[in-house]
Amino acid sequence: MTPAEPPPGPGALAALLLLCDGRFPAGGHAHSGGAEAAVADGRVHDPATLAGYCRGRLHTTGLVAAALAAAAAAGAYPLGLDDAADARTPSLALRTASRRLGRQLTRAARATWPSAALEELAAARPRGAHQPVVLGLVARAAGLGPSGAARAAAYEAATGPAGAAVRLLGLDPFDAAGVLAGLAPQIDAVADAAVRAADRALTHGPSALPAASAPLPDIAAEQHAAWPVRLFAS
Repeated sequence: MTPAEPPPGPGALAALLLLCDGRFPAGGHAHSGGAEAAVADGRVHDPATLAGYCRGRLHTTGLVAAALAAAAAAGAYPLGLDDAADARTPSLALRTASRRLGRQLTRAARATWPSAALEELAAARPRGAHQPVVLGLVARAAGLGPSGAARAAAYEAATGPAGAAVRLLGLDPFDAAGVLAGLAPQIDAVADAAVRAADRALTHGPSALPAASAPLPDIAAEQHAAWPVRLFAS
């Protein structure tokens, strides 16, 4: 948490738990975070390789998403952030998935934490805004600051593939939980870095946000989108 960030509002911790709950109807259960393609390629096949995959995703896609969410929660211009998310997502399949998830999260937010800012973004992006930007606005409406938004995004970057691996590999859920527990300090570190980047973006614009890349998952996402049969949408 940055020194300038105000304390969370009443109920903010419960709101953060709800946002991070896999039962929250934001659509994430239908997406594997690239794990389905990684399993098919043999890059993920046991707890150790899953941990490596989640770690790599956390420090690339997760860092970018956490910074975008933190910046939105901090009050940065949402449409500018949405354009920045587009520029940082070279895969068309992943851009499409992010906007679908943004639409679903917007629907869920309307029933939980209605927000004029979110409605304005939805009107400007009728096909859906990018999910991390929507997440930041939802977090802000729920009384969370940039730190909470960043932690929700970073946590999601790791839990999506871990949850999918249980279904794809028949992995022991206890092993998947152990992978996530082992990544907890890194999730916090990525969230803290994202908050610092979001603070810089308030002064210098979205160009100050991270643009970490993951070329192999981007390529795999395009191939996965062309599969005739798949378990997950992305």
